[in-house]
Amino acid sequence: MPRLAKEYKECDQHENAYQSQDAIFVARKRNTNAKKMKSMRWVKNVGLGIKTPDAAIEGTYVDKKCPFTGNVSIRGKILKGLVTSTKMKRTVVVRRDYLHYIKKYRRFEKRHKNIHAHCSPCFAVKEGDIVTIGQCRPLAKTVKFNVVAHESQRTKTGKKTFRMF
Repeated sequence: MPRLAKEYKECDQHENAYQSQDAIFVARKRNTNAKKMKSMRWVKNVGLGIKTPDAAIEGTYVDKKCPFTGNVSIRGKILKGLVTSTKMKRTVVVRRDYLHYIKKYRRFEKRHKNIHAHCSPCFAVKEGDIVTIGQCRPLAKTVKFNVVAHESQRTKTGKKTFRMF
């Protein structure tokens, strides 16, 4: 049985336009003697063994690009990386380190790629945290991934330290 929010809370209103989820009719009549109350917050299961966070189920935010409460499906690659920047609004930069083999010298060299990923408000991501990102449709010019899981980092490491996952 899916987890449901206990009672209806008004959505966070930070924008000029009124924020509400597309799948929810806010002005519905509430029947007090109904046996089964339908939730006033629409949440979906992403699949792929990814658990829906409690903040997405019980939260009050509205994000149409969120994989749990919005209109985005996760398909394709699932990657892990280190968050290097959280300066953009609801977008993080994830650094992925890897080794590249050079045949001539029979050795590996260190390389990295920076990936831009949309971060839903249900995750409190800080620099240095390790996140799992899933590929989705293009959300912006450079954003093609979405944060689906978050592990907070206990020890502070440098921005450019090489870490394999």
